Amino acid sequence: MRKTLLAAALTATGLVLSTQQYAAAAVADVPADCGVYMSAYRSDGQRLSYGYDAKKTSITSYPGDKLAWVPSAQQQLGGAGDTDLFISTEVAAHPTDGYLYRLDRRGERTNGVWKMTQNTATRMKSGFAGTRILASGTYLYRVAGTSLSRYQLTWPNGVPTLSAPTTLKTTGWDSVKTLTFERTEGTGAAAVDVLVGTKTNGELKEWRINLATPTTIGSTVLQASGWSSFAALSTGYCQAHPNGRPLLGIASTGSASVYFDANATDRVGTDIKGGSLGALGWTAKGYGQ
Repeated sequence: MRKTLLAAALTATGLVLSTQQYAAAAVADVPADCGVYMSAYRSDGQRLSYGYDAKKTSITSYPGDKLAWVPSAQQQLGGAGDTDLFISTEVAAHPTDGYLYRLDRRGERTNGVWKMTQNTATRMKSGFAGTRILASGTYLYRVAGTSLSRYQLTWPNGVPTLSAPTTLKTTGWDSVKTLTFERTEGTGAAAVDVLVGTKTNGELKEWRINLATPTTIGSTVLQASGWSSFAALSTGYCQAHPNGRPLLGIASTGSASVYFDANATDRVGTDIKGGSLGALGWTAKGYGQ
């Protein structure tokens, strides 16, 4: 049974933050040193961050951190910050106009109050109509319709720029519901970007995209069922378990689940343990990170 131990709203500081801790038996499988977060946008364009860290859930948002539209797909390219500052550069696909936008976000805390000092959306590239998923690894990967494609990202004069697309697959990717970049492994001709995600048939699956010959894609089904309800999936990091990874899945109904994979690189899913956090009301559209 889910048990709420702590809930707080810190609106007086200009930062809206709420945390909850759970004593569910399934969540005991996730070490306390693990943290995993997911960006999300509410229907009114307000940016949120859903998180699970040290066995607590959290929702974080900043006043003024809004878009005039809700991205059909979003992915962070880079970011930095400290206790009183954050800077983030991201890409987001517009739901209707067919463009990919660069999002530049900057927040600063002064006298305990957070405020957005930059929050702009700039058209970056056309040809992104129907984009459902973006995942950023060595390349930027895009899922639209039945196809998977990739773009090379460069930063001339500090400005992110994308190449023309390379189509990797033209069929089968309409069954992929979620996808997030995990790591790059191997060297030379064997180097691959590893992505993890879920499918409509309930599978949790890993894909390995060869960097030199990207139409060569290996895959492994980590778990054959139980993952179909998730509309978004994110992976994180464990301080004291660097070989493992936490996974946060959020359903469109607002419920969430958290898992721990003890060995993130063994291509085996039998060691993935965890379970439901219950109905949290996390109904904003989430994006894997």
